Amino acid sequence: MARTQKNKATAHHLGLLKAKLAKLRRELLTPTSKGGGGAGGEGFDVTKSGDSRVGLVGFPSVGKSTLLNKLTGTFSEVASYEFTTLTCIPGVITYRGAKIQLLDLPGIIEGAKDGKGRGRQVISTARTCNCILIVLDAIKPITHKRLIEKELEGFGIRLNKQPPNLTFRKKDKGGINFTSTVTNTNLDLDTVKAICSEYRIHNADITLRYDATADDLIDVIEGSRIYMPCIYVINKIDQITLEELEILDKLPHYCPVSAHLEWNLDGLLEKIWEYLNLTRIYTKPKGMNPDYEDPVILSSKKRTVEDFCERIHKDMVKQFK
Repeated sequence: MARTQKNKATAHHLGLLKAKLAKLRRELLTPTSKGGGGAGGEGFDVTKSGDSRVGLVGFPSVGKSTLLNKLTGTFSEVASYEFTTLTCIPGVITYRGAKIQLLDLPGIIEGAKDGKGRGRQVISTARTCNCILIVLDAIKPITHKRLIEKELEGFGIRLNKQPPNLTFRKKDKGGINFTSTVTNTNLDLDTVKAICSEYRIHNADITLRYDATADDLIDVIEGSRIYMPCIYVINKIDQITLEELEILDKLPHYCPVSAHLEWNLDGLLEKIWEYLNLTRIYTKPKGMNPDYEDPVILSSKKRTVEDFCERIHKDMVKQFK
């Protein structure tokens, strides 16, 4: 792909290669062999507790454990050598009435998506979170941010993105039907057909509502992609100058902290709350004042009365009038 020039004539060829690549990656993640070794993609067994789950991801020795200790009061071993944390350590923050579970994951290294250094377990556990904090060291360069993003994207996690606005529906006959409401610069019928045939799909309706790329189409066909918010936590800011901090301030989705000196941890909690986008619902017992101590927390995507009932007890919907 790196050797191919990017122009209209080669778009078709590139689309095909991208589809092949995505397919092979998925086969790597879901081992087909039954015997021995166990699956490569299971995470650490941490019971889900609280209303939301936030994972700390980063290279070794950037201060993830210190951050967990300061925020939650849970003890995770801290030392000045790499890979101090070897399993996943959970802690709970109570913030604005919501219980947020914070997971301290072991440091990942380059090549984690291919299974190096327990990388798969770390990233599989990260997939179950509602929000990811990528912890970066202020002294080390921002190139680390790109490396971690690449590892997570290779595992089907899309950071700070919305799901592609395109409809893909398989059918029994009638070939590939491709319609678009906007002018397309990236996809044409041939490319779409090539990508679909790579997945052995020969009959489908595809509707685009924006200028999509081949990657977006592959994401929708694969269907196992997770879209989640992500905050870049720049740690150890006590060791850099104010000018350097000004430069870092231009990053989007970013929050500077010093876990060791407890600087700006409230700001970080504020930001986590904003990105988790939770809804608090206060209930009122019959004939009494509303209970403002213990709200019921719902995610902003699921906040109907039915979801509320399910949150309290599964039988509640059945008796609901």
